[in-house]
Amino acid sequence: MYTITEQLKDNGFSINRLDYIMKRNNNRRELNTLEYFCIYIILEDIKLTVEDVPYDITAGNIAFVGPQKKIVFGKTKRSDIFVIAFSSSFYERSTKDSLFINSQLFFNYDSDVFVAPFTNIEQMRVIFMERMESFQLKDKSLYISAAHNAIERLILDAFLHIPTEEIRKDFKFDYMYYVNRFKVILQRDYKKEKKVSYYANELNISSRRLTEMTEYVLGKKAKHIIIEKLVNECKKALVFSNCTISEVSYELGFSNEGNFSNFIKKHTGKNPSELK
Repeated sequence: MYTITEQLKDNGFSINRLDYIMKRNNNRRELNTLEYFCIYIILEDIKLTVEDVPYDITAGNIAFVGPQKKIVFGKTKRSDIFVIAFSSSFYERSTKDSLFINSQLFFNYDSDVFVAPFTNIEQMRVIFMERMESFQLKDKSLYISAAHNAIERLILDAFLHIPTEEIRKDFKFDYMYYVNRFKVILQRDYKKEKKVSYYANELNISSRRLTEMTEYVLGKKAKHIIIEKLVNECKKALVFSNCTISEVSYELGFSNEGNFSNFIKKHTGKNPSELK
């Protein structure tokens, strides 16, 4: 499991070099964005694989990736990549902020990553490492404010590279906001809550409205997204843990092993023992 930094846990924001992130995770080059929004400042050429799709990104670009995405960083000579991660609660201070982070930059319709160029590599080093380090040493509140402003600057610059007609088509920012929140809450509560109505209530919308939103953004009903999440977690628990089938069923919130077995058989075509 990817281990987040203490700074990200405490502040909802962090910026680190890629080599530091990998060192914290036993030199693994694969991570998951979890509930965080991520911006990668690319200062050397790299192959970035997002949700099993590879992208060759050259130095001088910024990559935007939304929450709950699997990322694999290719080999680099210097690990000269800056990893910025932040939570929605850290960034969202206004309606504009919400629109920004739930826009095509993080939820691009064509792929799971949005790439935009920047002009000056050395300037980027100064702004996002030296300047941020200075604020961090001086005062925490100043650092938090500077971090928010730095993220906003990156987002605004990247928006210049979205065609105007595409921005005009992107009229359902609210749908993306709710779907993202749904996925974050699902990640938190999937073990104990398996009904669409629960997640709709958490979002203060109707179940029908939530399904309408997930179908628009993801092409799937909310119920199917919950089932997919459960199936994936069940498979991982059966394959990678040393727990018994009964223990796995209990851990994942099923009332008994029989219900768990029926669920697995229905959605995978196999019994839990076959998957294990």
